[in-house]
Amino acid sequence: MRILGIDFGEKNIGVAVSDELGLTAQALKTIHRRGIRKDLEALGAVIEEYSVEQMVIGLPRNMDGSLGPSAEKALAFVDRLKVFNLPVATEDERLTTVIAEKALIEGDVRRARRRQVINQIAAALILQGYLDRLSRERGHEN
Repeated sequence: MRILGIDFGEKNIGVAVSDELGLTAQALKTIHRRGIRKDLEALGAVIEEYSVEQMVIGLPRNMDGSLGPSAEKALAFVDRLKVFNLPVATEDERLTTVIAEKALIEGDVRRARRRQVINQIAAALILQGYLDRLSRERGHEN
């Protein structure tokens, strides 16, 4: 089952997809926001192309765990994702963009290229965190 990871932002939506076994996340693309209809169309094309069966979206909590304005916007976007009739989970995304930025800098990725891929790398981190948590939970069931 493929799962779509989403890093929802004001200007861009980072997208990642899991492998068919749901073990690893791969950064896929960055969708430049152009209005909710076009954003959903772009996500729909990815969902169809990869036969996605579930989605997980990063929930940007404050460092104290509370929900701020960015989290409220992400939750409103979750409501819009219901048009796909797929399960949608949220995953704490605190510091994912910072971690993605550090990894890209350590990989000697130039600044212009970092701006192009940062959101999709953050989406992959969100998705991988979700996949790892699912794996741990399954391990405790056995």
